[in-house]
Amino acid sequence: MKKENTATGVTYPILPKNLLDYTGTPASDFDKDLLMFSDQGAWFGYSIPENAEQQGFSGPFLMTQDNGIWSSPAMVQLELLQEEVPVKFTSHNSLSSLGFLEFNQATNELEVTQQLFYSDSNTAAIKIEITNTSGSPQKFVPVLKGQLSPESLSFEQKENNIRMNTSVNDSFGILNFPENKSANSEVAENSFRLLYPPVDLASGSSFEFVYTQSFFFPAEESEVSLQQKLKAAGELQRSYSEEFEGRNLEKQQILNSLSLKLEENWRGEEYRDLLAKLILTLQNNWRSPAGNLKHAGLFPSYHYKWFHGFWAWDSWKHAAALAAYDPQLAKDQVKAMYDHLDENGFMPDVVYRDNLIEENNYRDTKPPLSAWAVWKIYETDADKEFLIELFPKLEKQHQWWYTDRDHDKDGLAEYGSTDGTLIAAKWESGMDNGVRFDRSKLLKNGEKAYSLDQESVDLNAYLYAEKLYLAKIAAVLELDNKIGEYENLAAALKTKIQNQFFDTKTGWFYDTSLDGNEFIKVRGSEGWIALFTEVASQEQAAHMKETMMDPQHFNLKVPLQTLDATHPAFEPDGGYWRGPNWLDQAYFGLMGLRNYGYETEANELAYKLLHQAEGVLKSGKSIRENYNPVTGEGLEAQNFSWSAAHLLMLLTNE
Repeated sequence: MKKENTATGVTYPILPKNLLDYTGTPASDFDKDLLMFSDQGAWFGYSIPENAEQQGFSGPFLMTQDNGIWSSPAMVQLELLQEEVPVKFTSHNSLSSLGFLEFNQATNELEVTQQLFYSDSNTAAIKIEITNTSGSPQKFVPVLKGQLSPESLSFEQKENNIRMNTSVNDSFGILNFPENKSANSEVAENSFRLLYPPVDLASGSSFEFVYTQSFFFPAEESEVSLQQKLKAAGELQRSYSEEFEGRNLEKQQILNSLSLKLEENWRGEEYRDLLAKLILTLQNNWRSPAGNLKHAGLFPSYHYKWFHGFWAWDSWKHAAALAAYDPQLAKDQVKAMYDHLDENGFMPDVVYRDNLIEENNYRDTKPPLSAWAVWKIYETDADKEFLIELFPKLEKQHQWWYTDRDHDKDGLAEYGSTDGTLIAAKWESGMDNGVRFDRSKLLKNGEKAYSLDQESVDLNAYLYAEKLYLAKIAAVLELDNKIGEYENLAAALKTKIQNQFFDTKTGWFYDTSLDGNEFIKVRGSEGWIALFTEVASQEQAAHMKETMMDPQHFNLKVPLQTLDATHPAFEPDGGYWRGPNWLDQAYFGLMGLRNYGYETEANELAYKLLHQAEGVLKSGKSIRENYNPVTGEGLEAQNFSWSAAHLLMLLTNE
């Protein structure tokens, strides 16, 4: 079904509805089980009430407070009084889309619809429409009331608005209500009540008003900017419909542009709806610049308190997917991490907005995928200035692996840590508790530089690909001496990888001992990174393909999991990196098969993954951090950004 936009003459698909189930009321201040809607990089989100008793959106959930806290089960609620008695609604239904939330409550005489969308990263606008559905006039008194839950939050009357303060930091909120001067206002420390004049509503008529909720980090705003944003929030009471339609048109255009990129196998309606759910997942994790995060980017998930920051290889994956429809946000995601690059080229594992809440992790970094992300962004918008800015930083980060993570100086790097701990060295692989590291030991390379006593095939395959991306960037920038340098280094590394890491007896790429003389015989997803980066020979890829397609090994219900199903340590349920299916690794495997001409096999596995990973194609269910490859059950965090990012790239063959 299509809708004609008469303003532009462009035909675009109508946005799918209810892709994620946002209904629910928080059970506690720190409840992170609910799905929350946000947009425009906001640091606050909402859910939809699940019954007719709650008469306002759940929340907001404030990510400005610690690692996330609910301000209230419903900070602003509507109450209608008839003859001084509150109206009891008897029915309730809800609606959500990429651009808004909505719920409807009704009696036999009155129907109330509340609708919410984000005008920008600071402000959410809520429209309340009250309709007389009876055959006779209805008279009522509208009341807006609210209450705060955490002791750290408080209200105060501020000119014509109500201000929400916090004792935790200097952030604050502004509740801007319509015709505030006409209301009888009562504002206490943790509650408020606005009693408006009576309304006489004829049969079939409607009465509506708009109010806004805005939240600010004063350190990020000049006084002029702050006043401009507050003024704009106030003007939404008059321009709501126009801005609401504009936001939805923006979402329709994004979805339409991506729909045109759907690979031939994925052009059905269910895949288009999935595409919209993936965009929505990334949107809900999008955060604007704040504190130590100098550029916008995405959380891995807002559900886990320790995920309220930007991670290195998560960021590269997010950026690679965002490039397809929002190259500016993709660039910001990359820059947000490169803002923290150390002078020697070390990239921290994770950075946070507020280091009083949580320290950045300088104990380890993550696998080198940033040049891949930068090149994918460039392929989208050909922004040469972006390459000029990033190229020297990419080079510095690339070279760091050889100065700090090549213990025996043989041109093959190892995972390691800066603090001399084995656990941080395992984390550096991104596969935190991977079976291949069970017997690893740590070796010192220098000050704050340690390596594992094994050379990893995935790390060196990533570094091979990075050299080729650096050569491509150098070609765009006309750095002729750099082109040949990186191409020659890549060719030499390719030979080393093919000769050292591939076992001809079992037909698989493995990590090896530091001297390269012994395979670490753990058959895992790291092996097919050699196919993803195209460093394997055609013959090697053919052997890999046979095992990847084998139902005894990797072709399970949800295929291409992280560890061979025949391994004694295989733990598909809750094993983290010891068996579950992580969608980034599955994507790398699928693209690896395609790289070597195995399109039929890749499509077969991709179909199984999409249809048998729990909830991926089902409306209401969120995209999970990982999946049980045997049962399909979704595991770990909900609304996981890199899972959504890789599914998006899979559908669009990006």
